[in-house]
Amino acid sequence: MRKLLEYFWPTVGLIAVVASFFLLYREFRGESVGAEVWANLRAIPTSHYLLAGVSTLVAYAALAWYDRIALLHLGVKHINWLFISVCSFTTYALSHNIGASVFSGAMVRYRAYSTKGLTAAQVATLVVLCSYTFGFGNVLLAGLLLTYDPALMQRLSGFLPDVLTNPHTALGVGLACLSFVVLYIIGSLMHFRAIHLFGRFEILYPRPGIMLRQLFAAPLELIGAAGIIYFALPEQGNPGYLVVLGAFLLSFSAALVSHAPGGLGIFELLFIKIMPDVPRLKVLAALLVWRLFYLIIPLLIALVVVALFERKKLVERWRGVGEQP
Repeated sequence: MRKLLEYFWPTVGLIAVVASFFLLYREFRGESVGAEVWANLRAIPTSHYLLAGVSTLVAYAALAWYDRIALLHLGVKHINWLFISVCSFTTYALSHNIGASVFSGAMVRYRAYSTKGLTAAQVATLVVLCSYTFGFGNVLLAGLLLTYDPALMQRLSGFLPDVLTNPHTALGVGLACLSFVVLYIIGSLMHFRAIHLFGRFEILYPRPGIMLRQLFAAPLELIGAAGIIYFALPEQGNPGYLVVLGAFLLSFSAALVSHAPGGLGIFELLFIKIMPDVPRLKVLAALLVWRLFYLIIPLLIALVVVALFERKKLVERWRGVGEQP
């Protein structure tokens, strides 16, 4: 059974990628995609590329804050910010591209944090709390956006069932999300009992100081990541940052759930559908900028970091063997 589960999510991800690419092919069939996308990329002002770069730094700084918050929750204070930032950056750069981020992220974090004295159970708790912080950010922002603009989901009319795109349904979902956030805040302030997962892990409601940090850190990463796309989109037809943020939340969440490597295809398909007012090839160009800044460049840097880290550990091991009598 366990072996079957090992192949299940990769298979789901592969099917999602193939289906999404088929739908994208139908979407752009008959258009000169390569030449037009390249022209759109060159049309993006240099200042907007710089702002997209700043947005990337904001997103990855927030992800490092996730790790810092989880370590504070565990009572671990001896690990410096630089190590946390490098570990977090490497973890997310790899897991965002590989897919199945909880599992791939756990392996990278354990390899790094175990060198600082953390146990497997502590790393597991850290991974769960970081994933929860990300989910918490999605719920918080989704609640705020759908409550503020329930008509946002109507952009997917014809792609999703009408009951899901109805503004009244969207408002109900938004209020439910905000209710969850309020209950979480109350649970932290009132010291509710711990949540038990799989009979092995115990997740305590964080202390109010930790919870307040989550309220700011959780949405910050998503705000930064969506900013990359916003600055890469053309001014003409640009629906505004809030719509871009809402489109990013939905598309990125669907891509993560699919377990497709990098959300390939799924992310683009949904995002293009939510942006009917912007020419599709201009949206595709903006999404390529996002992939470059948020996925590809960080992945290349992360591979160098991993290689240097493993080389250092290998040298230390050789020296240890050589010093033995």
